[in-house]
Amino acid sequence: MALNVQLLPLADSDREQFILDNQEAFRYGAMEEFGMRDNHFEEEGEIISRSTIEKSIDDGLAYRIVVDNKKVGGLIINVEETRGELEILFTSPNEHSKGIGYAAWCEVEKMFPQVKVWETITPYFEKRNIHFYVNRCGFHIVEFFNKHHPNPNDPEEKDLPPDEQFPDGMFRFEKYIK
Repeated sequence: MALNVQLLPLADSDREQFILDNQEAFRYGAMEEFGMRDNHFEEEGEIISRSTIEKSIDDGLAYRIVVDNKKVGGLIINVEETRGELEILFTSPNEHSKGIGYAAWCEVEKMFPQVKVWETITPYFEKRNIHFYVNRCGFHIVEFFNKHHPNPNDPEEKDLPPDEQFPDGMFRFEKYIK
């Protein structure tokens, strides 16, 4: 049975709930991996900070992932000509393993056919994400940021001690569209 997945532009009236839903999804992934350890939080109690999400929304294109008129996740992308960056993609933990994320990603590719290279990053511990990007969506791991190889494209990271939030690193992925 095909999923009826829609990507709807984020409405201003839904911004606060989008942020909360995003934080819940990221928190779930980290807690699933680490339990109650809190040394990966970007702000008190959150893996991804409100300011990070707000900056991504303000600087990018934010969409709600909707299935059968129910908001089940969201994503934020940036597109510049033939290059695109997936800033954030999340689904509600209650909706995991239903093919929603993959269907949403397929919609992104249809919406932006001019993009020939997509890029994203994810923490080393997010095994579900790594599986999703590589095995489901066709991305390739092209770089591993860590204390010996910091992310040269993240000006905020240059001022922090190496890998303060994710000391064991972040993977960078690319997908080339033929």
